[in-house]
Amino acid sequence: MKNTNVPSGKAGKITYWISTIWLALGMTSTGVVQLLKLKEEADMITRLGYPLYFLTVLGVWKLLGVTTILLPGKPVFLNLLREWAYAGFFFAASGAVLSHLAVGDSLTELFGPMLLLILTVVSWYFRPDDRKTILVLSMKV
Repeated sequence: MKNTNVPSGKAGKITYWISTIWLALGMTSTGVVQLLKLKEEADMITRLGYPLYFLTVLGVWKLLGVTTILLPGKPVFLNLLREWAYAGFFFAASGAVLSHLAVGDSLTELFGPMLLLILTVVSWYFRPDDRKTILVLSMKV
């Protein structure tokens, strides 16, 4: 079943890979910084009201998510994991945006999380058909 709403062909593939590579770079770099617990990152997470160990949780899940979305292969199970990775990226980035807004941070603090949120949505939307999980639900009346 082909989704005709998503541009296919060369333009769609280029959009997917550019957004996915930038998303992977952004999530990898922020994940590593979180795992290293750099002072600036530790100060920020504390100012946002989260415990310091949350950096480890975010960092590990981001690196696992990047690995998952970049892995080659078409098995249904891997595609399902990719959906979970995209969902995790969406929740992490949107949660960061909302957290910064909640503590009254300036708009400049929102740039990174907003960029990652946009890249997540674009990469997910333009993913090729062989990287999608098609769930068929049937209801008997």
